[in-house]
Amino acid sequence: MKRLTLLRHAKSDWLDRSLRDFDRPLNARGMRGAKAMGLYAAEKAMAFDAVVASPAVRVTETIDHFEAAFGHTLNPDWDRRIYLASSVTLIDVLRGMPDSANHVLMVGHNPGLEDLVFDLVPDDGSSPLRDVVEEKFPTAALATLDVAIDRWEQLDNNTATLVELIRPRDLDPDLGPQDDD
Repeated sequence: MKRLTLLRHAKSDWLDRSLRDFDRPLNARGMRGAKAMGLYAAEKAMAFDAVVASPAVRVTETIDHFEAAFGHTLNPDWDRRIYLASSVTLIDVLRGMPDSANHVLMVGHNPGLEDLVFDLVPDDGSSPLRDVVEEKFPTAALATLDVAIDRWEQLDNNTATLVELIRPRDLDPDLGPQDDD
């Protein structure tokens, strides 16, 4: 059994229209959301064996704020393939994770992360949390999946159970849902 936690980047800033999408930073709400999720991960004593993340600025800043609140260094592997990737590409990235990593944290973007949940978790009515993701997987949301595999190369559709979904607004009502994109 492997465990996969997905963290969508926190709320980004759209004020400077001259920036490329890749270079957009977090806004103030995003910084608060990333910190709230890091505090939550610390309270739950989450421990990640490996971290893989998009190198986009909004992801790197999400990790910085998450990490500061989490209290542990994450040392992510920055993988450009994750930037705006499809679920198929994200599965390929995860299949390359070392088998010694029993709990992987992937930090990236929608719609790829949301679609990854849809592909990995069966759509058979058995997962109320999957239904919540279908409504919205907002910025800074944290989803934890248990994956019924022994080696990451075995990762495939319908191999996971969504065991937890936490959104920033679940931790602080001021962090949602007025701007949950």
